Amino acid sequence: MEYIYGALLLHSAGQEIDEAKLKKVLEEAGVKADDARIKAMVSGLKEVKIDEVLKNAATMAAAPVAPSAPKKEEKKKEEKKEEKKEEKSEASEEDAMAGLSSLFG
Repeated sequence: MEYIYGALLLHSAGQEIDEAKLKKVLEEAGVKADDARIKAMVSGLKEVKIDEVLKNAATMAAAPVAPSAPKKEEKKKEEKKEEKKEEKSEASEEDAMAGLSSLFG
């Protein structure tokens, strides 16, 4: 991450991102710079338009996420649970009525 931060710092300062400048930024920040990683970072960023990437990243972060609708399977499970509850309540009412009628013979 330090390498990316260093490259972004150079970019925001209007500096060209090259190996020497990136290494200097990293060393000034107290990071032991690896020459191979610096070279890979600089070569990887040559064709990248950093301003466009940052603009797209800001847009993606700001996009609201819509809540997902319940899945069909979840709806079916809920309906089955409701049906079972209704059946149980009907059965318990019938049992209660039968119990009451036995009292009065």
